[in-house]
Amino acid sequence: MNPEPTSLRGMVYASLFGALTAVGAYIIIPLPPVPITLQTLFLGLAGTLLGARLGALSQAVYLLLGILGLPVFAGGKAGLGVLFGPTGGYLIGFIAAAFVIGKLTALKSRPAFVWLCLSLVAGTAVVYALGVLQLSLVARLAPVKAMAVGVLPFLPGDGIKIVLTAMIALKLRDRLGGKLL
Repeated sequence: MNPEPTSLRGMVYASLFGALTAVGAYIIIPLPPVPITLQTLFLGLAGTLLGARLGALSQAVYLLLGILGLPVFAGGKAGLGVLFGPTGGYLIGFIAAAFVIGKLTALKSRPAFVWLCLSLVAGTAVVYALGVLQLSLVARLAPVKAMAVGVLPFLPGDGIKIVLTAMIALKLRDRLGGKLL
């Protein structure tokens, strides 16, 4: 499943998953201050299917598209200012989460459903940690309050997305003969 990180095909897939993450930003349930989107589903697929380096690269591509002004962040937002706002920590966490998911997935030669779910939970925890930290600082919320508004409402949806992501990753792996690239 893990290709050579410098291959042209690998870079194309990283770009594709960056674009898919952007599409996921438009599938939204508006919930202030942090909306629910399908971005994390594509983030998880990038980490599980592309591996740590390319998965992280895919999310860096996504962030760069938004920084350059393309409206790829949740709600059609764009620009560097979004990264300094209340949701910026979650977005920055995408890169680290994809890396963590890819590393954990790679620990098993053929990871099963439960292992993929655990890897995705770890990646989601990284997104939450960085997101809540910045949400707390920017919105001047106590850490407990930041967790109440920045994590708790998303747990059920993220649990569903984790299961779906693991199922999709396994199906894609099986359909592609165990290799994406």
